[in-house]
Amino acid sequence: MGTWDVGPFDNDTAADFSYTLDEAAEGEREGIIRAALVRTVDTHGYLDQDISVEAVAAAALVAAQCPGGEPITTAYGPDLPIPELPADLCELAVHALDRVVAEPSELMELWGESDQDGPWRATISALRNALLPQAPGEQLSLI
Repeated sequence: MGTWDVGPFDNDTAADFSYTLDEAAEGEREGIIRAALVRTVDTHGYLDQDISVEAVAAAALVAAQCPGGEPITTAYGPDLPIPELPADLCELAVHALDRVVAEPSELMELWGESDQDGPWRATISALRNALLPQAPGEQLSLI
Protein backbone atom coordinates (compact mmCIF):
# COMPACT_ATOMS: atom_id res chain seq x y z
CA MET A 1 0.00 0.00 0.00
CA GLY A 2 1.39 3.39 -0.95
CA THR A 3 0.65 5.30 2.26
CA TRP A 4 2.11 8.64 3.23
CA ASP A 5 0.10 9.65 6.31
CA VAL A 6 -2.73 8.63 8.66
CA GLY A 7 -5.58 10.61 7.05
CA PRO A 8 -8.51 8.89 5.33
CA PHE A 9 -7.22 9.84 1.87
CA ASP A 10 -3.48 9.61 2.53
CA ASN A 11 -2.88 6.45 0.52
CA ASP A 12 -3.07 5.24 -3.06
CA THR A 13 -6.21 3.14 -2.64
CA ALA A 14 -8.22 6.00 -1.13
CA ALA A 15 -6.99 8.36 -3.86
CA ASP A 16 -8.19 5.82 -6.43
CA PHE A 17 -11.54 5.65 -4.62
CA SER A 18 -11.80 9.44 -4.94
CA TYR A 19 -11.08 9.19 -8.65
CA THR A 20 -13.82 6.57 -9.00
CA LEU A 21 -16.27 8.95 -7.33
CA ASP A 22 -15.20 11.81 -9.60
CA GLU A 23 -15.68 9.66 -12.70
CA ALA A 24 -19.15 8.52 -11.63
CA ALA A 25 -22.32 10.40 -12.41
CA GLU A 26 -23.53 12.50 -9.48
CA GLY A 27 -26.48 10.16 -8.94
CA GLU A 28 -24.14 7.16 -8.59
CA ARG A 29 -21.82 8.59 -5.92
CA GLU A 30 -24.00 7.73 -2.94
CA GLY A 31 -24.22 4.12 -4.15
CA ILE A 32 -20.43 3.88 -4.45
CA ILE A 33 -19.99 5.21 -0.92
CA ARG A 34 -22.68 2.89 0.44
CA ALA A 35 -21.18 -0.13 -1.36
CA ALA A 36 -17.75 0.52 0.18
CA LEU A 37 -19.27 0.61 3.65
CA VAL A 38 -21.51 -2.44 3.14
CA ARG A 39 -18.63 -4.48 1.67
CA THR A 40 -16.66 -3.86 4.87
CA VAL A 41 -19.50 -4.57 7.27
CA ASP A 42 -20.41 -7.75 5.39
CA THR A 43 -16.87 -9.17 5.55
CA HIS A 44 -16.86 -11.74 8.34
CA GLY A 45 -13.46 -13.30 7.70
CA TYR A 46 -10.13 -11.64 7.10
CA LEU A 47 -10.71 -8.04 6.01
CA ASP A 48 -8.42 -6.98 3.16
CA GLN A 49 -6.67 -3.63 3.53
CA ASP A 50 -8.03 -2.26 0.24
CA ILE A 51 -11.62 -2.85 1.36
CA SER A 52 -10.83 -1.22 4.72
CA VAL A 53 -9.15 1.81 3.15
CA GLU A 54 -12.13 2.48 0.90
CA ALA A 55 -14.45 2.18 3.90
CA VAL A 56 -12.41 4.69 5.89
CA ALA A 57 -12.49 7.11 2.95
CA ALA A 58 -16.24 6.58 2.52
CA ALA A 59 -16.79 7.11 6.25
CA ALA A 60 -14.81 10.36 6.05
CA LEU A 61 -17.09 11.59 3.27
CA VAL A 62 -20.16 10.79 5.36
CA ALA A 63 -18.63 12.36 8.49
CA ALA A 64 -17.81 15.53 6.54
CA GLN A 65 -21.54 16.14 6.19
CA CYS A 66 -22.24 15.66 9.91
CA PRO A 67 -22.28 18.49 12.46
CA GLY A 68 -18.72 18.79 13.71
CA GLY A 69 -17.36 16.70 10.85
CA GLU A 70 -14.12 17.75 9.20
CA PRO A 71 -14.45 18.89 5.59
CA ILE A 72 -12.41 16.98 3.05
CA THR A 73 -9.69 19.42 2.06
CA THR A 74 -6.94 17.12 0.86
CA ALA A 75 -6.02 17.14 -2.82
CA TYR A 76 -6.43 13.35 -2.76
CA GLY A 77 -10.13 13.49 -1.90
CA PRO A 78 -12.84 13.81 -4.52
CA ASP A 79 -12.66 16.95 -6.64
CA LEU A 80 -16.38 16.96 -7.38
CA PRO A 81 -18.99 17.61 -4.69
CA ILE A 82 -20.60 14.69 -2.94
CA PRO A 83 -24.39 15.03 -2.96
CA GLU A 84 -26.18 15.23 0.37
CA LEU A 85 -26.01 11.75 1.82
CA PRO A 86 -28.89 10.07 3.67
CA ALA A 87 -28.71 9.92 7.47
CA ASP A 88 -28.67 6.11 7.54
CA LEU A 89 -25.13 6.18 6.17
CA CYS A 90 -23.88 7.56 9.50
CA GLU A 91 -24.72 4.36 11.36
CA LEU A 92 -23.44 2.21 8.50
CA ALA A 93 -20.17 4.16 8.49
CA VAL A 94 -19.74 3.62 12.24
CA HIS A 95 -20.24 -0.13 11.77
CA ALA A 96 -17.70 -0.11 8.94
CA LEU A 97 -15.12 1.71 11.05
CA ASP A 98 -15.75 -0.69 13.92
CA ARG A 99 -15.11 -3.58 11.54
CA VAL A 100 -11.88 -2.00 10.27
CA VAL A 101 -10.48 -1.95 13.82
CA ALA A 102 -11.69 -5.45 14.72
CA GLU A 103 -9.73 -8.62 14.11
CA PRO A 104 -9.08 -10.02 11.64
CA SER A 105 -8.24 -6.83 9.74
CA GLU A 106 -5.19 -6.43 7.54
CA LEU A 107 -5.25 -2.63 7.77
CA MET A 108 -5.36 -2.73 11.56
CA GLU A 109 -2.46 -5.22 11.58
CA LEU A 110 -0.37 -3.06 9.24
CA TRP A 111 -0.90 0.07 11.34
CA GLY A 112 -0.20 -1.95 14.48
CA GLU A 113 3.24 -2.78 13.09
CA SER A 114 4.06 0.90 12.52
CA ASP A 115 4.99 3.75 14.80
CA GLN A 116 1.87 5.63 13.60
CA ASP A 117 -0.72 3.24 15.07
CA GLY A 118 -1.82 5.77 17.72
CA PRO A 119 -2.31 8.67 15.29
CA TRP A 120 -4.14 6.37 12.84
CA ARG A 121 -6.49 5.19 15.60
CA ALA A 122 -7.04 8.83 16.58
CA THR A 123 -8.12 9.52 12.99
CA ILE A 124 -10.59 6.63 13.13
CA SER A 125 -11.90 7.86 16.51
CA ALA A 126 -12.38 11.39 15.19
CA LEU A 127 -14.40 10.06 12.25
CA ARG A 128 -16.47 7.90 14.57
CA ASN A 129 -17.11 10.85 16.91
CA ALA A 130 -18.37 12.97 14.02
CA LEU A 131 -20.70 10.19 12.87
CA LEU A 132 -22.35 9.54 16.22
CA PRO A 133 -24.77 11.93 17.86
CA GLN A 134 -23.38 12.74 21.30
CA ALA A 135 -24.11 14.77 24.35
CA PRO A 136 -22.18 18.07 24.41
CA GLY A 137 -18.56 17.50 25.42
CA GLU A 138 -18.78 13.70 25.10
CA GLN A 139 -15.95 12.09 23.11
CA LEU A 140 -15.59 8.44 22.16
CA SER A 141 -12.18 6.89 21.72
CA LEU A 142 -10.81 3.70 20.20
CA ILE A 143 -7.33 4.36 21.57
